[in-house]
Amino acid sequence: MTERVFNFSAGPAMLPEPVLRQAQEEMMSLPGLGMSVLEISHRSAPYIEIQDEAQANLRQLLGISDDYDVLLLQGGSRLQFSMIPINLMLPGGVADYL
Repeated sequence: MTERVFNFSAGPAMLPEPVLRQAQEEMMSLPGLGMSVLEISHRSAPYIEIQDEAQANLRQLLGISDDYDVLLLQGGSRLQFSMIPINLMLPGGVADYL
């Protein structure tokens, strides 16, 4: 591996080399599957198992009770910021943000 550069940006953050190496190995072939996570359908049983495990790990790590859903979303902070007015406005309301 080339010399590591320290990343102090807001995200994504630096990851420990052992984590990167495991991700690199499993990117080529998920254990017991013989396929990359990039090659399986998001509707397949192996992917759903990965997603369920990620949600369970987040619940345990952050102490999230079953009263709340864990959402795995794309879009980053812009999506999250746009979801605030959309979820707080009344039905039929109109919202915009800058």
